[in-house]
Amino acid sequence: MSAVALEGAVRDYAMGETVVHALGGVSFSIEPGERVAIMGPSGSGKSTCMNLIGCLDRPSSGRVLVDGVDTAALGEVELAALRNRTIGFVFQQFHLLPRLDLVKNVELPLIYARVAPGERRRRALEALERVGLSERVRHLPNELSGGQRQRAAIARALVTRPSILLADEPTGALDSATGRSVLELFEEINRAGTTLIVVTHDPGIGASFPRVIRLKDGRLEGEACSNL
Repeated sequence: MSAVALEGAVRDYAMGETVVHALGGVSFSIEPGERVAIMGPSGSGKSTCMNLIGCLDRPSSGRVLVDGVDTAALGEVELAALRNRTIGFVFQQFHLLPRLDLVKNVELPLIYARVAPGERRRRALEALERVGLSERVRHLPNELSGGQRQRAAIARALVTRPSILLADEPTGALDSATGRSVLELFEEINRAGTTLIVVTHDPGIGASFPRVIRLKDGRLEGEACSNL
């Protein structure tokens, strides 16, 4: 069973009297444990694709399967449950709450999942250790560098133990050296078994991935694989 499969996925948006064809019949699959970059210029459909894979949206037609489940068949509550159970999100902007220290920021998804306080704390500390921030757990976000804040955001994404990590331009707000260290962390996470999907327009990032899916004008332009 694929981790993710798009089968003729179409997504149209109504903008007043105009219909925007954001995605026009895209098909591909991503297997468990793969490390894949989805690339394309602005307007290519990659953000729409990310929203469909991340269970933040559903296709207008066609199918999107996540962990074998057809997302179009789910209600909002069921879609949220699949998202929270299966997918961890990392964004370009870190979205850390400024008044909470790192351990409390990382605990947040577990609060929504109604995990008991002691278990929340244990798992948050474990996730922060995994990303190399075990000595920063009591720091506030503004006391950290950009790279450390992104690592904290990755820890927050990992704390629910998702099978898929979905990252949207995760190095866009970082300098090149810090960006490389974040990509190295992603590789470590992927080697441990997590499926990694990164959405980016940066060809330098794409070159570091063993598989690249390219979109253009809402359609699949092609794929490239390497021996990385």
